[in-house]
Amino acid sequence: MEVAPKELAEPGSAPDRGTRETPPAAPENQSVADRAARGKRARSETPRSSHGVWDPPQDRRDPIQILEQEASTRVPELVPIRHGRMLTSPFAFFRGSAAGMASDLAATPDSGLRAQLCGDAHLSNFGAFAAPDRRLVFDVNDFDESLPGPWEWDVKRLGASFAIAARERGLSRKQRRSVLLTTVGEYRHAMREFARLRNLDVWYARLDAESVLKELDKVEPRKQVKRVKRNVEKAQTKDSLKALARLTHRVDGELRIVSDPPLVVPVEELTEEGLDRGAIEGEVLELMRLYRQTLKLDRRQLLDGYRYVHMARKVVGVGSVGTRCWIMLLVGRDEGDPLFLQCKEAGASVLEPYAGSSRHKNHGARVVQGQWLMQAASDIFLGWLRAAGLDGVQRDFYVRQLWDWKRSADIDAMPPKALEIYGRMCGWTLARAHARSGDSVAIGAYLGSGDVFDHAIADFSELYADQAEADHRALAAAVKAGRLAAQKVSA
Repeated sequence: MEVAPKELAEPGSAPDRGTRETPPAAPENQSVADRAARGKRARSETPRSSHGVWDPPQDRRDPIQILEQEASTRVPELVPIRHGRMLTSPFAFFRGSAAGMASDLAATPDSGLRAQLCGDAHLSNFGAFAAPDRRLVFDVNDFDESLPGPWEWDVKRLGASFAIAARERGLSRKQRRSVLLTTVGEYRHAMREFARLRNLDVWYARLDAESVLKELDKVEPRKQVKRVKRNVEKAQTKDSLKALARLTHRVDGELRIVSDPPLVVPVEELTEEGLDRGAIEGEVLELMRLYRQTLKLDRRQLLDGYRYVHMARKVVGVGSVGTRCWIMLLVGRDEGDPLFLQCKEAGASVLEPYAGSSRHKNHGARVVQGQWLMQAASDIFLGWLRAAGLDGVQRDFYVRQLWDWKRSADIDAMPPKALEIYGRMCGWTLARAHARSGDSVAIGAYLGSGDVFDHAIADFSELYADQAEADHRALAAAVKAGRLAAQKVSA
């Protein structure tokens, strides 16, 4: 992919209350030749072709039991909504089953090379959003499960997501194969290219909307390019002003977030009887103080220009349904200057039982530090806190803007060629994210100039798509038998 060179990234530098878990970009005191030799040695220990196998072990964890275990820590009344969303299709199930796939990936071959992982690198967790310089960029955009681990895990989850989504789109096996080889091939080519770049050039590299449109102009009909341009224009209107228009109304002359249970529930509808508004606001202001301390000094100054107005619990995503997520409305100079923040619960990464426990004391910090490390440009309001909920239980949270030009690809509307282009974008972006923390020289040498690894991941992806479809059927059976409750709620 073409990239915008010399684009200044925004890595962030808020104080970390835990220990940094940033794997070194290169082993100390090793030359480039030594690092490349390390990658090539890894081939003999873990052949690239070995990644093409998925044979479920006899002691494979029951995917339904995993969902039950996850439900034990979530908001009880929201859990059926999660199951209802996962029931929609095999891909929806796959989106919500990061924990199940983490268990499965732990049983697959491992090259021994590490990088900071997204942990949930499926194709819908990539998208467009505004960089601090107000240009639209394409990047990984979900880091709830981020943790250092085997880089192959992210690639396999990405490949499997394309295989499942392409099946649901009705693509033939040949078409799916082409999409998969293009996606993984771009990851391999990009990683080998990053291995040849200076460290700063890797850090500054990013994929922006202008670069994407240039790529599309080369291969796509004008109609398709116009459709992408319209999506870019729509993304640039999805901000706090649009959230203000869509999510709020006036109550007794004051702005309030509209109640839409169970998806959006204002805080006063969740509080215990007798807890007055003043007590709620006092707790919120204390939370804002804690969150503020994790921001850089200039962002603290910016945040101080806003005052709290209202908050509500919000249901988000598929896999995250049932975790505690709040949206907060703040206003600046006047009510025409809104800021919506999302405060989302952060638990232990689903990778931790297999890749090792996080060294961060706060899982919100784990998420934010992973995001800073993997993204070329990050939300200026990223931060974290630890707080007691309405039930008195202490939990970790991370904070970001609710909408900041965010836009996800419409996979259902993509023809096969467009899906290949999207696969290239995701493959390049994931390689860049891994190259910022992992040893790109060693990983690039392991991958090699041939397409052995590409075909292996394509094989694995089709096999795992079969597994996801079987697990989806198991979910349907569990719901039918009454083992799990499912509720379908329109978003």
